[in-house]
Amino acid sequence: MPAIDDLVPEYDAREVHSVALAVDPARAVEAALAVTVASDAIVATLLRLRGLRGTGTIGDSFARMGFEELERNDHEVVFDASGMPWRPRGGIRRFDDAALGSVRVATDFRSDGARLTTETRVAAIDDAARRAFLRYWRVVGPFSALIRRRWLAAASAAAQR
Repeated sequence: MPAIDDLVPEYDAREVHSVALAVDPARAVEAALAVTVASDAIVATLLRLRGLRGTGTIGDSFARMGFEELERNDHEVVFDASGMPWRPRGGIRRFDDAALGSVRVATDFRSDGARLTTETRVAAIDDAARRAFLRYWRVVGPFSALIRRRWLAAASAAAQR
């Protein structure tokens, strides 16, 4: 069972993407974390529009945004944080310090040796946060999905080299 299941068993929004990748699970996860966060021009543009830096790796980027690495083992890594991503600065804080009006976010990269998967789960602290996040997600969600699919493609290419 993925560690994200224990961290956020119930959620208001969920996004899952995967790519076939038949390599050692540890190699697949490390390849994902090592991908340049702005893996191509499309991703770089989307990150810039959101006000995020496109430098460094995916792993670096999560840390820079304020996400903590909750769990890492030979087949998965889980990052978590809380905040209000619909606001320009988002007020990112520790997952356990989620305040009223905010959401908890957990994102993972995991491999079973046949597929590399990334999943994001978002759980609102209260109804106001749920409404605000879901309005934001209707606009941002498709772009987030595009970024994650492109990250997985880049990780797959790197891991197979």
